[in-house]
Amino acid sequence: MDTQSKRRSNEEKFTNWIELPEGGRRYFFEVKGKHGWSAKYIKEVDSNEETTRFCQEIYNAKGTLVEIHEKYPEDKGHRVIGEE
Repeated sequence: MDTQSKRRSNEEKFTNWIELPEGGRRYFFEVKGKHGWSAKYIKEVDSNEETTRFCQEIYNAKGTLVEIHEKYPEDKGHRVIGEE
């Protein structure tokens, strides 16, 4: 898949993005849970739209970041950040 096709695909999957230095992007979207919690999925790519980082952030009902799950380039599992 060429760079433009990857970019279009990422833009379809992720509802938001910001431009990063040197031509990369940080894509993200948020999923609301049943009890007020939410998860934010973040994908960072380089200028060729190759994935450099992918993670999931978990926020409690107050909007406080409580957990991060680094999934790529290395799955580091869930890491508790703050109080739930």
